[in-house]
Amino acid sequence: MVQFLQQVISGVSIGCVYALIALGFVLIYKATETVNFAIGELMMIGAFLGFTFIVIWSLPLWLAAIIAISATALLAAMLERVFLRPMVGEPAFAILVVTIGLGFCLRAAALMVPEWSSETVRIFTPLSGSVVRLGPIVISADHAAVIVATALIVTGFFVFFKRTRMGLAMQAVSQSQLAATYMGVRTRSVSTLAWLLAGAITAVAGLLLAPIAFIHVNMGVLGLKAIPAAIIGGFSSLPGAIVGGILLGVCESLAGFYLPAGFSEVAAYILVLVVLTIRPEGLFGETIHKRV
Repeated sequence: MVQFLQQVISGVSIGCVYALIALGFVLIYKATETVNFAIGELMMIGAFLGFTFIVIWSLPLWLAAIIAISATALLAAMLERVFLRPMVGEPAFAILVVTIGLGFCLRAAALMVPEWSSETVRIFTPLSGSVVRLGPIVISADHAAVIVATALIVTGFFVFFKRTRMGLAMQAVSQSQLAATYMGVRTRSVSTLAWLLAGAITAVAGLLLAPIAFIHVNMGVLGLKAIPAAIIGGFSSLPGAIVGGILLGVCESLAGFYLPAGFSEVAAYILVLVVLTIRPEGLFGETIHKRV
């Protein structure tokens, strides 16, 4: 039982990273009905910026994190403004291809930076090497920090969407862009804000992942694993993205510990198939009826 709980907690911490990336997917999808396949590369850029400011420039951890998150958020907003906004009204497949191309471009840009492409790097924090004991269960302080930070971020998003004018505007746009426009909501500004928030939250995911895993130019592939998390929760549900990410992390952790080698790599997709078989719209997705 102790080993089982140990694996569950470890899976929850990794699942929180998946959840944050999935949250970025859902934010953009709800505001623009676009799936952003470059979001994993944005996480990679955020992690490398944190490494640059913390390790190379020797900035304080809190200051480096703020700068890295802000820079990644601004980069995401710029990509939306320059490349995605002119695509409004184009077929969804064309926009999807643009986001895939942006992901390749971001990865190529990272490879051009010598300090980023030469080797795999890692960020060490004051918590590195420390552990938290919960009775017989031992969890690393970095994993515990991921769980706590995710809980705080989710709480902040809940307050943002329920208590702020812009949060309410984003909810209106997610329900109906046309109706929101008639009510005076500037949908283009909401789209840019969605990309800004998605860039910030994926940078946070990259910074949280950096102390417990290595940073490398191909870590953006991890963003693809967040797609199953978003699908499991329901692609249009923010709470679903959190639940889906955590379920995915726990499933991978348990599969890697109890099942033969290789099962952890396909556990996410098996879980997606099971969930979609039982509930095609996802755990928290809404069933939409259309009259034909």
